[in-house]
This record gives sequence, C-alpha cells and structure tokens, in this order.
Amino acid sequence: MNVAVAQFTQERPSKSAKSKKQRVEPSVAWSVSEPLGLHYPSTIDTIYLDYHRTMVPSLVSDAWLTTGNYGSPGQNQIFFDRPLTSEFFFEDAIEAWMHDTGTMRYYNTRIPMTLLGHSTGGDKYSNLDRTKLEFSGNVNRKTQVGGGIDYIYSKGSYDAQADKDFTWRLFGSHMGDRYEMQTFFNHYNYTNKESGGITDDRYITDPAEVQGGVTRVDNKSIPTLLNKAQSHLEGSHLWLNQRYKVGFYRYRRDSITDTIIDRTYVPVTSFIWTLDFKHGKHQFVNGDGYEDTTLFDHTYLKLGGTDEATRYWRLRNTVGVSMLEGFNKYAKFGFAAYATHEVRRYTQVTDSITGTELPQGLEPLPVTVPQSQTQNLMWLGGQLTKQQGSLLRYNATAQFGVLGDVAGEVDVTGDVTTRFKMLGDTVSIKGYGYFKNLAVPYLLKRYISNHFAWDNSFAKTKRVRVGGELDIPFTWSNINVGYETLTDYIYWNADGLPAQHSGAIHVLSARWHQGLHFKAFNWDNSVTLQTSSNEQVLPLPKFAVYSNLYATFVIAHVLHVQMGVDCNYYTKYYAPVYNPATMTFCEQQEMKCGGFPLMNLYANFKMKQARFFVAWTHFNQKIHSGDAYFATPHYPLNPARLQVGVSVNFVN
Repeated sequence: MNVAVAQFTQERPSKSAKSKKQRVEPSVAWSVSEPLGLHYPSTIDTIYLDYHRTMVPSLVSDAWLTTGNYGSPGQNQIFFDRPLTSEFFFEDAIEAWMHDTGTMRYYNTRIPMTLLGHSTGGDKYSNLDRTKLEFSGNVNRKTQVGGGIDYIYSKGSYDAQADKDFTWRLFGSHMGDRYEMQTFFNHYNYTNKESGGITDDRYITDPAEVQGGVTRVDNKSIPTLLNKAQSHLEGSHLWLNQRYKVGFYRYRRDSITDTIIDRTYVPVTSFIWTLDFKHGKHQFVNGDGYEDTTLFDHTYLKLGGTDEATRYWRLRNTVGVSMLEGFNKYAKFGFAAYATHEVRRYTQVTDSITGTELPQGLEPLPVTVPQSQTQNLMWLGGQLTKQQGSLLRYNATAQFGVLGDVAGEVDVTGDVTTRFKMLGDTVSIKGYGYFKNLAVPYLLKRYISNHFAWDNSFAKTKRVRVGGELDIPFTWSNINVGYETLTDYIYWNADGLPAQHSGAIHVLSARWHQGLHFKAFNWDNSVTLQTSSNEQVLPLPKFAVYSNLYATFVIAHVLHVQMGVDCNYYTKYYAPVYNPATMTFCEQQEMKCGGFPLMNLYANFKMKQARFFVAWTHFNQKIHSGDAYFATPHYPLNPARLQVGVSVNFVN
C-alpha cells in the first residue's frame, strides 16, 4: 500500500515513564481507484493555505460555469478536467459537491481523529453556511472505521436560488497481511430552487436604465423567470472492495544465534471482489402552471405545473485476480485480469393522458418510451501497473464490452512517469493518454418528461487523448499539454435535447502553473490556453487564469498567517445556458459570458490544530458595478460579501 503521511503527529507519555515522550507513528491517508481498488496517496484536510477558496463557488476550477450560488449546479469549462457524462446525467450538475469512489479518503490515524468545520457568509437574507464533520478511529492497527456529514445551506444572493445539500457517509478499512478491505456507504439529499435566471440582465449591467435612474439594486427583488420551481436529487452509494492475498513469509534471523527475529508476509497473488451499488432519483417540481408553460417550448403530459420523477439503480460486481508487484526481484510490475457484470434499471414517468383528444394546451408526445428499462452489461479487462521504483512508474488499464448495449466498447487508459534528481530536487515527466469507444448512456437515448422527450439512435462516441506533463519543484513550475479528438460527440443543443455531432472535434489544451517566492512574498499563477475546433458544439473559454498574490508569516511563533488577494479571469465565449428541468447545460449563440475579473481579499490563519479565514469575496464588484458577471446566461454570480470559516482537528 502506497499512502501519504498526514500533516500532524502526536506525542504522548509512555507507560514506562511519563516524563519521557514517545512519538506516535504518523497518520496516513489514501484513496482508491476503479475497478480493482488500487491505492493512491491522499492527504488529511488540515492545510490552511488558500482555505478561503473552499467557500467561493466560482473557484471550483479556473473556469467554472455556475448558476451563481454555493452548492448550485455547475460544469467545468477546463475541458481536460471535465468528467465523462454519467449514466444518470442529472447528477453531473452537482458532481463538485458530491462524494464518490475517487474522492473518498481512508485513514490509519493510530489515534482517533475528528475534523469539524463551519463556514458562513452574507446576511440573514442571503447567508451561505457549510458544516463539515469527519471522524476516523482505529479499532486496532489494521482496522479503521469512520463517518462524516457535509451540510450546505445557502439562501443565495438572488430570489428563488436557495439550495440545501445534506450528505452523510460511513466508511472503513482493514489492512491485514492476507485480507484487505475498503468500504463506504454514502447518502445524499439535494434540493435546489430553480429560478430560471433573471428576467432582464440589465439589473446587473445597467440598473439605472431598467429602474428609471435608480442605480442601487436590491438583488432579492430582481424578478426571475421561475418562482415556485425546484429540483430534487436523492440517492445512495454502497462500495465494497475486498482482496485476499496469497503469499509466503520472509524471515529475518539473528546472525549469531540464527533465531528468528521477525517475519514479514510477502503477498504474491490476490483475489479481488468489488461490489458497487448505487441508486438515484431526480424530481422536478414547478407549482406555477403559467410560468411552467411560458418558459418551456413544449408541454406533453400535464398542464398547471409539473411534478415528475426519474429513478435509476445499478448493481455492479467485479471479480479479478492479480499478480502483485515486488514479491521478488523479477516481479517488476503487477498484472491483473478481471470481469465486471452490471445490471441497470431506469424508471421514468408515464403518459397518463387517455382518450383520442388531447386537452387544449398539450402537445402529442413525439416519441414512445417504455416506463421501465433493464440493462444487463458485461466487460472484460486487464491492468498492468508499476507503483514502486524511483525511475519509472506506469499504469495501464484496458476494458472491453462483451454483453448488452456496451458490446463493442473499448476503453484503454494509461500513463507513464519517470523521475530524476536535479539541483537537489526530483523532476518528473509524465505521459498519458486514452482511447475510448463508448456506448451512450440510456437516458441520453430514451427519455420522457413533461417538457422534453426523445428517442435517439446514437452511435458510440470515440475519444482519443494524448498528453504530457513536466513538473519542476525547484522552480515551482508545472506544464501540462494535451490534445484530444472527439468523434460522434454528444452535446445538449439549443432546444435542450441531446444531439450527436457526426464529425470530429479537436481540443488542444496547455496549462502552466508557476509560483514565484521570495522570503515571505509569494505569487502563484495558473494559466490555461485551450481551443475547440467547433465552438458551437463544444464552446470553451480560450484563456483562463487564476493568480494569487500573498504573504506568509508567523506571529508570536504560534499563529501562521497567509494574507493576500487573488483573481480569477477567463475570456468571453458563448457559455452554455442552464436548463432547470433536466439540470443540463445547453448550447446557445445569443449571449457571451466571461471577460470579468473575480477578486477576493482574504486572510487565512492556523494556530495549533485550528485554521480559520476571513475573506471579502468578489470585492471588485463594488468597483465595477456595470460588469456583466455572468458565468452562464441570465444567472449572475454572487455580489461582494464577507465570509468567515473555521476548522478544527481534534486528535485525542
């Protein structure tokens, strides 16, 4: 297991002599990857640098498309960081606020650990609150259990914008010589008021014109297109990875007496089983019948408002066998073969209209979609890894669909990294790439609702990506350049429907992270250049930058301080528009977004086991009140506000 050392260690008196102190073994944390549960280093969330960023919704990435509120729907506009469309596409809009297999952390803390944090901002009409709690404790040196909650409640700066997101989870692990296990259960409940956007952008860009000469705007009084609508997402995720390792003992003997001093178990082969169960429900409700039929172009099932739900569950089982790396000097890599079987079931709304004539105002459904659909899917795959060694490491996974709608799928992903010493530090060069020929998720092909319905015969989508990354620690530099070709790409068109582009789209991306440091003064920069060969189907900001200028110092040898100003900016482009009924971002060619700086004044602090921050976010909004600070059309970002937060790690 390859894990990272946590940022804190504790000292406690020994049993033999309380006057002497004994250092407790450092805590460690790790995450796992699909499909076989390989370990990767992770960290315990106690860093105070840039702590304020966690409470600014626009800083999820250097170009984050958002409807404005904290915890609200969003999409990453740095294309190489955008995840693939999931089989339940409604969840994609809140992916940044959810916990999943790749983001779950497992700990071995030796002594119990509790992380408790709370952040807030705004006034009583627009307050933003987030409370996080995470606990982990060891039953013994091999077994750990834990749990956590994450509660976001934000009223929003504008009307009909509030959201509430409550997630709780349980997790545990056992790292034995022969038996190894990691598991978590995560439940989420997400409610987002849907405003449909403001009715007139001039309330932001030119308030005097729309308010008869009055320049001051009460943000909560700006009219919105929807006032009684909301989206609700609820679901659970159970993940269990087990591995039984077969091997031998390696003994260490005393050179004089030839007696055994200790023994170490050396695994050679492991047998793996991963259980993955997930279910979800999306519900869209609009209690205003007039607004419901005015905002949406079509109404098929019900007049007087909408109340509809789409449900899904999946059960995935993966079994595999692997030869482990490093059990002798000739085992320079690990190899695994596996098979995955998955059952998916979708349940959609039904057409309850009977009779030969439709009620006035309803349109006939353009397609016929079954209420329920079950898919049986199967893949075969292999994995080649080298996670040890200072010179060369690599990871390659190949997976092939053999049953059901995924028959003919190909997914080959890999990377290789080399490291070498230079000027007393370690420079790394990484190459990465993938080839994917993937089936389109069922709901993108067949879907029915009150305002949208489709029945598509989409071909598999093809994606080829190659790239390289250079990391030079002693110059604080990181450069990442990649190129991707997408064929038969699926996107959401201007009518709010999924569509397939028949040609190829080419995306070139270059990212440069550069830090400049002199004594207490620091200047960190992240610059992204990206191009899309078809900006209507795949619009992207060509240039995005995040710049952070700050000073760090210590007061009275105990209070660590980071004080500075940061700025996020990306160029104008035809940003996708948000569709509240499907929680998707759709193509449009009427309004460009971007071209504004979002700046924050902040101070982050850490004292012993506590960290806290004070930030005046988007403070430049008061300076340039006419700026069109929209990340997506008709959804302005939060105006200037004061935010504070505190987080304490209790190590008992």
